[in-house]
Amino acid sequence: FRFIYILVACGLGLSGSFTPHARLHGKSALLSTATPPADFVSESAKKQIGNDAFLNKDLMARAQNGPGKKNKERLKIGIVGAGLAGMVAAMDLADAGHDVEMFELRPFVGGKVSSWKDKDGNHIEMGLHVFFGCYYNLFGIMKRTGSFDKYLRLKDHIHTFVNEGGHLGALDFQFPIGAPVSGLQAFARTEQLELGDKFHNAVRLGTSPIVRALFDFDGGMDMVRELDDITFTEWFTQLGGSRGSLDRMWDPIAYALGFVDCDNISARCMLTIFMLFAIRTEASVLRMLEGSPQTGLHDPILKYLDDRGVKVNLQTACRELVHDLDSAGLPTRVRGINVGPKNEYREFDAVVCALDVPGIQKVLPESFRKVPMFDNIYKLETVPIATVMCRFDGWVTDLND
Repeated sequence: FRFIYILVACGLGLSGSFTPHARLHGKSALLSTATPPADFVSESAKKQIGNDAFLNKDLMARAQNGPGKKNKERLKIGIVGAGLAGMVAAMDLADAGHDVEMFELRPFVGGKVSSWKDKDGNHIEMGLHVFFGCYYNLFGIMKRTGSFDKYLRLKDHIHTFVNEGGHLGALDFQFPIGAPVSGLQAFARTEQLELGDKFHNAVRLGTSPIVRALFDFDGGMDMVRELDDITFTEWFTQLGGSRGSLDRMWDPIAYALGFVDCDNISARCMLTIFMLFAIRTEASVLRMLEGSPQTGLHDPILKYLDDRGVKVNLQTACRELVHDLDSAGLPTRVRGINVGPKNEYREFDAVVCALDVPGIQKVLPESFRKVPMFDNIYKLETVPIATVMCRFDGWVTDLND
């Protein structure tokens, strides 16, 4: 999920300079604007960063069980953005004993995974959403709200390619032996690539960090992180990878992952995913929702929040983060937010902004840009996405029913 979380400390009696801390992780960032106490350590948070976060199945239990403790001090917390990031933050904060209120610009929740009904009662979705088997955090949230067994449909362990003229190709991972053997035989048997392309794929992937990660995951990930400044095409063609392979297999995968082709997507992004596929059999297994995201994902979360007294304000935009400045013009304390068409002031002990990149770039005050970490947010580039939904007036039978 492509979100930026920003936790802004408000009227908590914090003093001193404005000192953000951050950990950039793929396309997400976690920033805290308050200096934590010197002895403060969040063991739970430490498990969700770095290499352990990729393979840590315990994250599912953490997401399912919640924070597991109540905060000694009950805080009044405002959350800007009611996408998945904001709603999950609200779940944990409410379970920790805080008073939580949410503010969402749109007339529906869900953000990048949203859906809504049109005037005819049809569900309109932001896009097709699939759930890979390594989405441990999300599955834990769905188990916590009771939607995992009810609304997620397990698909056959096959990734299908639809080519020009309706010709189908596939990566069929179904095999008695799991990863990495199941993946190797899927690439060996796929009809999506010609024999020569398969050979070049084998050479390129066989000399990649993926091989090292099978025996030394940390070492493999360190190698992959060094490849963030080159595209997947540049990396793939260095040792003979063919253009045909890129066109027929890797471009469709890149579009599915990041909505850009191999000439633009980072080699680090692609190889990180392939490493997970190679190490964990379930990582490449797909699930899809029974019905729309609103029905299968959001409504159970909204009920969970409502049961805990969380108020969700729709069509209520955040107009301004109300904050104090020091003598140098640096922000020191956020006191609350101005929201809605009447620019109503709402005071909070803490404000959480759970927004995508364009959203947080609009919400952050100009004074925040004097802090390098916040200013870096404006250097991030995003990919515009347009979704087209086609509705058929009868059954479509040409694609194996």
